Amino acid sequence: MAYQLRRINPNQTQVLFHDGRFETLTNEELQYFLAETGDAEIFINEQSMDE
Repeated sequence: MAYQLRRINPNQTQVLFHDGRFETLTNEELQYFLAETGDAEIFINEQSMDE
């Protein structure tokens, strides 16, 4: 599953899937998502949503 992470505020991250879907997750939900996908190393793009 291909995706990119973008921090949108201190408590939320958007998971952008390469098929165009996205999910906005809390920090707790993000930890669960990463545990489910088995990704140990991640890159979070901390760009503002205004850019």
